Amino acid sequence: MIVAMLGFAIEDSLIRLISLSIPFGQVLFLFGLGGALIFAFFCKVQKQQLFVKEVLSSPMIIRMLFELIGRLFYSLSLVLMPISLVTLVLQATPILVVAGAAVIFREPVGVFRWIAIIFGLFGVILILKPTGDGFSPFVLFAVLGMLGFVGRDLGSRAASPRLSDYHLGFYGFIAVMLAGILFSVWAGSAYVSFSMWTLTYILLLILVGCGSYFALMKAMRTGDVSFVTPFRYTRILFGVGAGVLLFGETVTTFLILGSIIIVGSGSILLSSQTQHK
Repeated sequence: MIVAMLGFAIEDSLIRLISLSIPFGQVLFLFGLGGALIFAFFCKVQKQQLFVKEVLSSPMIIRMLFELIGRLFYSLSLVLMPISLVTLVLQATPILVVAGAAVIFREPVGVFRWIAIIFGLFGVILILKPTGDGFSPFVLFAVLGMLGFVGRDLGSRAASPRLSDYHLGFYGFIAVMLAGILFSVWAGSAYVSFSMWTLTYILLLILVGCGSYFALMKAMRTGDVSFVTPFRYTRILFGVGAGVLLFGETVTTFLILGSIIIVGSGSILLSSQTQHK
């Protein structure tokens, strides 16, 4: 799990760096195309058909839609906002997944866990500082991206068990590719040629993105979920570290306090969920 979180932080940094050289939509398109090809290869190796009827089921269509929204707006926020801030907003995803599961799947959530959810959302508000002078409307892209990932995770839960992790990975990256195309059409930006250095970064982005996904699958499928999941929060260290060391970002008191509240609330939710089971 720690390796996966480190990889995702590197992925975020690469998206920002590559977007300095070529249009943002082109970055997403190439990232999605490369990732889809890799997962298609593994489906072939595992002798799994890429196109099965479950792909057209409502949960899968909803999952792809939210994947598209999440990837588009989260990646866009990485280009426009400090990586450290965007990373911290993303950490509210597990909290909202628990809340969504309670509402959509009627999973039992007691008063204590609802309080933890509310405190977690309060931590997000502290990070965003919506009433502060330094508030940027671009931060809403990070929130939309985070909500997209919440919908994706809930959609994954409702997806048919016939769909393997390789299927989910393949169609997830197809959604990334579509997000790149849609953004390029909306922005009216043409794709451009790029240097060998940029190509190297793109290939590294694809390999790191797929490798992180594989590491995440390995952690969740072979480890004790209740033990492994809290290590998702190591992404805060990697994401904030990348922002400070690579992009010269500063960490404010509100960011630190908000992240502590989010991590605390998420840990309480995970702990109480394990005890409930």
